[in-house]
Amino acid sequence: MGYMHVLSLFCIQIILLLVVVAETTAKVPAIIVFGDSSVDAGNNNVISTLLKSNFKPYGRDFEGGLPTGRFCNGRIPPDFISEAFGLKPAIPAYLDPLYSISDFATGVCFASAGTGYDNATSNVLNVIPLWKELEYYKDYQNKLRAYVGDRKANEIFSEALYLMSLGTNDFLENYYTIPTRRSQFTVRQYEDFLVGLARNFITELYHLGGRKISLTGVPPMGCLPLERTTNIMGRHDCLQEYNDVAMEFNGKLEGLASQLKRELPGLRLLYTRTAYDTFDQIIRTPAAYGFQVTGMACCATGTFEMSYLCNEHSITCRDANKYVFWDAFHPTEKTNQIISQKLIPILLAEFQ
Repeated sequence: MGYMHVLSLFCIQIILLLVVVAETTAKVPAIIVFGDSSVDAGNNNVISTLLKSNFKPYGRDFEGGLPTGRFCNGRIPPDFISEAFGLKPAIPAYLDPLYSISDFATGVCFASAGTGYDNATSNVLNVIPLWKELEYYKDYQNKLRAYVGDRKANEIFSEALYLMSLGTNDFLENYYTIPTRRSQFTVRQYEDFLVGLARNFITELYHLGGRKISLTGVPPMGCLPLERTTNIMGRHDCLQEYNDVAMEFNGKLEGLASQLKRELPGLRLLYTRTAYDTFDQIIRTPAAYGFQVTGMACCATGTFEMSYLCNEHSITCRDANKYVFWDAFHPTEKTNQIISQKLIPILLAEFQ
């Protein structure tokens, strides 16, 4: 056997080995999103709710300057994460009629602004409950199987990165606003109730084929401009009680992630404190990140306006990059980008 023949056989073996390695370390083929307005790309546009943002000045810094239904002046965290994984720079909403299964094959958003783990939370503003987001996901699974075939679709389901971001509305829109849950639960009991619902959701997603899941907790809720506005006795500072609840709830989500990884074989569930910690750092030391305003939002008076109260007739700040918040409840694109940049290396190391 000649030297060149041996060399060519060796090269073929190396190539085959590389192919096997590449297949066993398959990159994330799609980003699939569940949650609330922190990650909603526009599903609320097409449902009957007052909680919408598909009008100006929302989206003014998005590509083309168009409002998409994102509660932001530009992009939201899943968009930045998708781009970092080598996928598209903006994830489409599943209910957006402009997109089809060919677009959703590499990323899709089922999130709905105003929703929570608790079905009672979605009822407050008539938005999509979390169980319905999962029903839409099942519908998506059927469409994807028809589009790419069962084998390829199942591979996408198991290798996709699932992002979950919700919980804030359960506390601010529901528990602390509507008396029903407060009459049933102490706040600690309500946290446990929500964690139980999160457990059920993640377990069902696992049984539907999901294996790579990033679970995001709630932000420093007491520092949202809307909450600071109502904190008159505290001189409009952050409401520490709400921040304490956020940290406690996040700790319970972290514990849940550890439990589920032990219980469900092959599950790669990552809970990160990054979103809370980075948000907290930005609010405490805004100048270090290039911000000038933390207590008020860019849109309108910046104290209580969101959705239809932040509209094209509102007087809006010139440079949103100087503001941590876009409206009284949601961060600017710059804030979203900074938080995402802190989170992305952790996600790439864990899932890519």
